[in-house]
Amino acid sequence: PPTVPPPPGPPARGSLNLHRAYLRSPLGLLRLGQLALGAAFWVTVAAHKYEGAAHFALFAAVLVWLLTLALFGLSLLGRWELVPWLGSRWLLTNLVHDLALGVGLYAAATGIMGHKAKQRSFCNLPGYSQHCLYSAYLSASICGGITACLYLFSGLYCLSRRCQDQQDII
Repeated sequence: PPTVPPPPGPPARGSLNLHRAYLRSPLGLLRLGQLALGAAFWVTVAAHKYEGAAHFALFAAVLVWLLTLALFGLSLLGRWELVPWLGSRWLLTNLVHDLALGVGLYAAATGIMGHKAKQRSFCNLPGYSQHCLYSAYLSASICGGITACLYLFSGLYCLSRRCQDQQDII
C-alpha cells in the first residue's frame, strides 16, 4: 500500500529579531523614558507608607506601566500582529493608550501625589523629628508629571502620523 505523507504542520514563525528602527524612533525613545520614569513613580510610592487615594495612584501607575511594557515589547519584537483585533490597528492602539490611559491616569496620579505632598508640607521644617513622607510624595509627583508629559508627546506623535495617513508606528 502506498504511504500517505503526513499533513503539513503549522507555518513556522520567523525568528525573533529586535526591530532596531523602532528602538531609534521617537516613539521607541519616548517609551523607554515612560518605562523608566513610570517605574520610578510607582517604586517611590510603593516603597513608602501610603494610604487613601495613593492606592489609586499606585494602581493607575502600575497598570499603565504594565500596558506600556507590553506595547514596547510587542513593538520592539515587531509582533503586534499577534494581538487580536488591535494588531491591525497598532498606531490607533498606541494613540489611545498614550492619550487616554497614559496622560489621563498619570495626570490623576500626579494630582493625588501632589495633594498628598502639600498635606505633608509641614514636616519638611528643620527640627521636625517624626518620619516625613513629604519628599517621597513630592518625588512621585514630579516623576508622574514628567511621565504624563512623555505620554502626551508620544500621543501627539502617533496622532500626527495618523493625520498624515500613515499606518505604521515608525
